[in-house]
Amino acid sequence: MRLTKKPILCNYYVTYRCNASCGFCDIWEKPSPYVTLENVERNLIDLKKLGVKVIDFTGGEPLLHRELPEFLALAKKLKFITTVTTNTLLYPKFAEKLAGKIDMLHFSLDSPIEEEHNASRGVDCFSHLIRSIDIATTLGERPDIIFTVNSNNIHQIKQVYEEISAPNKLILILNPIFSYGEVGSELSEKDLEILEHWGKRKGVYLNKAFLTLRKNGGNDINDPSCLAGSTTVVISPENKMIMPCYHLNKEELPIENNLYALRQSEGVQEQIKMEGRHAECAGCTVNCYFQPSFAVQVNKYFFDALPSTFKYAFNKGTWKEMIKL
Repeated sequence: MRLTKKPILCNYYVTYRCNASCGFCDIWEKPSPYVTLENVERNLIDLKKLGVKVIDFTGGEPLLHRELPEFLALAKKLKFITTVTTNTLLYPKFAEKLAGKIDMLHFSLDSPIEEEHNASRGVDCFSHLIRSIDIATTLGERPDIIFTVNSNNIHQIKQVYEEISAPNKLILILNPIFSYGEVGSELSEKDLEILEHWGKRKGVYLNKAFLTLRKNGGNDINDPSCLAGSTTVVISPENKMIMPCYHLNKEELPIENNLYALRQSEGVQEQIKMEGRHAECAGCTVNCYFQPSFAVQVNKYFFDALPSTFKYAFNKGTWKEMIKL
């Protein structure tokens, strides 16, 4: 049973540029412009008409865009739930301008050991993360620590929890690594067991459906669990809508000041019919598109995702919007 056929999430890439060079990501290698305030304002109005609930202003590093606070203010005025993930290099500089505008603020962490985290990011940023936690909490913000878990750092979850997230009363989000193209990696069955154990802890968020999906071999193109095309609107820095998702990118369609009409067009609807069915979709486990997929289709993944989703939503205060799906 499908709860809604409306898109619920927009992944809005404000730029592909980044001031770090993470080994599990290749987006920072792309040349990129910055989105314009005019386009953002127009697109947010159309996204509201389409039924979108959550705007994820992403990148690259979204804080590289100097107008990000204005984008967030527009989104909040339209009553969107907003989310931003940052490596924190620029957060101390812009923290006051961002305060009160981000419902789900995520600080990225790869290791609780400074040298290892900096090596993973290709830049000295661990000290910025620790400083950013202090600044954010002083401003009354509640950032989450998002820890991308792979086979090499999974043993460090305990240290991250005990030394960083728990002492600061922050949620620890465990983000299982995924592979796409030539980047990322997979997790072993033992890794999945460890993650499932940690997902039950207080102050820890882990979508169990991510683990179930991996145990089942990822997306099945004959019976797709991925609903990226229908649940998520992806907008590029060039003001194009990417179909069916950023990672597959079968088509980039110019928005031309009418995202609402474009979304209804025959070509886009044909792309939506193919969601999760392309040959390249076989075995996919890209978390950012399965999160909304699991929220709208009542199946085994929906029920696996439900407890952690409500756990997080009640903690962050976004639960009232969830029940409107």
